[in-house]
Amino acid sequence: MSTQQAYKTGARVRVTQQVPRPVGAIRTSIEGTVVRYEQSKTGSWYAHAKDDRLWLDRLILKRDDGEIVHLNLDQHSQVEPA
Repeated sequence: MSTQQAYKTGARVRVTQQVPRPVGAIRTSIEGTVVRYEQSKTGSWYAHAKDDRLWLDRLILKRDDGEIVHLNLDQHSQVEPA
């Protein structure tokens, strides 16, 4: 699935993220419908970036129970059709 299709509003996706650790990794998965994909800046300063700020890829999902979840995507995030 291409990035454009995966992040399209209304697409049903499963996002798996992991946090690397010295001994194993912590993995979590969440399924939902894409509400919005955006790149937004943080309060962190980063030289030579747009507005001198650190920007993050953010995916907003709506779970089946109605909960809205904001995910910060990084190199350890996998987005696939659910």
